[in-house]
Amino acid sequence: MHATPLAAQHCQPRKGREHALDRAAIDALLPQLPGWTVSADGKALVKDFRFGDFHRTLGFINAVGFMANHEDHHPDLEAGYGHCQVLWSTHDVGGLSLNDFICAARVEALLAR
Repeated sequence: MHATPLAAQHCQPRKGREHALDRAAIDALLPQLPGWTVSADGKALVKDFRFGDFHRTLGFINAVGFMANHEDHHPDLEAGYGHCQVLWSTHDVGGLSLNDFICAARVEALLAR
């Protein structure tokens, strides 16, 4: 794919099935994202994040939202007190694209700061 680390890349417009990653590409990229899994239907990257309180959860959501707006690629978020599940998929390709892996890596980079 790319020699540049995922978190250092930026999303590109990806529309159409030709941008959907096949299982081999997904399997090659997934080890770069510890704790992330592929949804049962194979169309989303998923990870649950845990925090000590609602304030930290909300801070995480805001940071992810800021990054997602900058990349023009937006996740589904499910949140409650002390937790947030992040789901990345590319609706325009009908599954996973490189953009989902880039954004998942960027989420990890946010938490590493």
